[in-house]
Amino acid sequence: MGERVVIIGADATGMAAASQARRLKSAAELDIVVFERGHFTSYSACGIPYWVGGEVGGPDELIARTAAEHRARDIDLRLRTEVSEIDVAGQRVRARDLESGQDYWTEFDKLVIATGATPIRPALPGADAARMHGVQTLDDGQALIETLRATEGRQAVVVGAGYIGVEMAEALIHRGFQVTMVNRGAEPMSTLDPDMGVLIRKAMQGMGIQVIGNAEVTAFRTDVRGQVTAVVTAEAEYPADVVVLGLGVRPATDLARAAGLPLGAYGGLLTDLAMRVRGHENIWAGGDCVEVLDMVSGSLRHIPLGTHANKHGQIIGSGVGGDYATFPGVVGTAVSKVCDLEVARTGLRERDARAAGLQYVSVTVESTSRSGYYPGAAPMTVKMLAERRSGRLLGVQIVGREGAGKRIDIAAVALTARMTVEQMVALDLGYAPPFSPVWDPVQVAARKAVGAIRRQT
Repeated sequence: MGERVVIIGADATGMAAASQARRLKSAAELDIVVFERGHFTSYSACGIPYWVGGEVGGPDELIARTAAEHRARDIDLRLRTEVSEIDVAGQRVRARDLESGQDYWTEFDKLVIATGATPIRPALPGADAARMHGVQTLDDGQALIETLRATEGRQAVVVGAGYIGVEMAEALIHRGFQVTMVNRGAEPMSTLDPDMGVLIRKAMQGMGIQVIGNAEVTAFRTDVRGQVTAVVTAEAEYPADVVVLGLGVRPATDLARAAGLPLGAYGGLLTDLAMRVRGHENIWAGGDCVEVLDMVSGSLRHIPLGTHANKHGQIIGSGVGGDYATFPGVVGTAVSKVCDLEVARTGLRERDARAAGLQYVSVTVESTSRSGYYPGAAPMTVKMLAERRSGRLLGVQIVGREGAGKRIDIAAVALTARMTVEQMVALDLGYAPPFSPVWDPVQVAARKAVGAIRRQT
């Protein structure tokens, strides 16, 4: 038997790593053991809000590759098995079979940590009440759906207004619930600047969602059965038959911390370009449990997205399998949907640019997704940040209807290439009236940014 690689976590990073390593080495050369505490593997967590809202079936429709398919490739996948300890010096992990309760040790030559992230649950009175849900895994989604089916009342409160919170609020509307969203920020989606977030709030209000901003949750009321009945803020109390927490996630690195592995400011594991844990030649980590380089600001960030997780897995699998690949970093691209409104962003917000000590110009333009005379042309708002003297693109935010969201990819490529807004104006983008005005909205914003820079130099 060859070397043994142990992988903790069987979603995007873990199973991408296992699959890539198996492509490179046979079972005789590499023994791959994967531990997963849940019931599912290789699934799309991004699809959970659409499953909850009834737009897609699940969970089977959200699974890219089943446990049986992985096992057929000589991958020893152990579901419902939770790793409780990493012994770095002894090169072994302790795992518990959650069905039998049996504990046992497994030795490794190489270790991959793909433990993901966990929903943030506030340390407030009543925070552990029944009918309160964080949503990160398929098991979480299944538990929420079961609660929604069993709940007689129709009042739902979403706490937090990030991507998950906004998407879950829409899903609950589709489920026939009356939804209140409570957010400590002034506007939803703090990944956008507030002047763009207001567009999201108006769209949500148009769906019938009550959006409460500048509201700090102080407690959760419960009944004698320990079930949540209300969300309490300093100013008001909101009745709740079910509560969904949309406060974001934190890296699931308790195991790594206990093992003495290096963590960053956000609590994520620190790795090199090949996704090796710093200071450990035989340990890799990737996905939502690591911090990554922001190529625009030059700082480390925690950005939990499936796109990164899958890439990390491919890179780790190459390293484990004896090949070589690297992950250079991210520019912070994300896209989402609220009813028929598409929301996208990449690069830095204004507060990010200030925190990085950058001098910048900020411009906002209103345009349309198609030529104005073409049927179906819809309004679009584009905000762009550029460095004041150099003209280097720093960030873009887009809010609009159909055809708006994926335009962010133009900006993502430009950021990666460290292009200036003047260079963006000269890009040879595709044009036809059904797809774009003569000047694409992103280029209109770039043109305006060029003018703003010239006026300030």
